[in-house]
Amino acid sequence: MRILYLLLVVLFVVVQGVAGQSYFSSPAHACRFRRGSCFFGRCRRPYHQIGSCGGGSSCCIRRRWA
Repeated sequence: MRILYLLLVVLFVVVQGVAGQSYFSSPAHACRFRRGSCFFGRCRRPYHQIGSCGGGSSCCIRRRWA
């Protein structure tokens, strides 16, 4: 019975550690999730910037004309 309490504590510590992790491991993954592409420097036509990919890259998405 004592090991059950120990396992419960270990499980609680693991869950606490996972809760602190962000969903996206890098800005590039976040850009792809938003349907964007990473380009070095500034975005060129027909793209516009929606964020940053880090390292001097911009997260760009194709402009949609209504």
